[in-house]
Amino acid sequence: MIQSFRHKGVQLFFETGSKAGIQPKHAARLNVQLTALHLAQTPEEMNMAGWNWHPLRGELEGLWAVKSMGIGD
Repeated sequence: MIQSFRHKGVQLFFETGSKAGIQPKHAARLNVQLTALHLAQTPEEMNMAGWNWHPLRGELEGLWAVKSMGIGD
């Protein structure tokens, strides 16, 4: 379900496992989220406990976001 990446470091991590463009302390949780997103067939599949799954508004209406509690805390 991943269609594109905005962040080159996250894309590199997803494609190669390189932590060069991300904070290494985020790697484990980011890997779980990217794997779930890659396998998801519907946005609702990303509605997991602690991920703060929510629809976006305004210009991004129709898109969804997750925010993992623990990343950036």
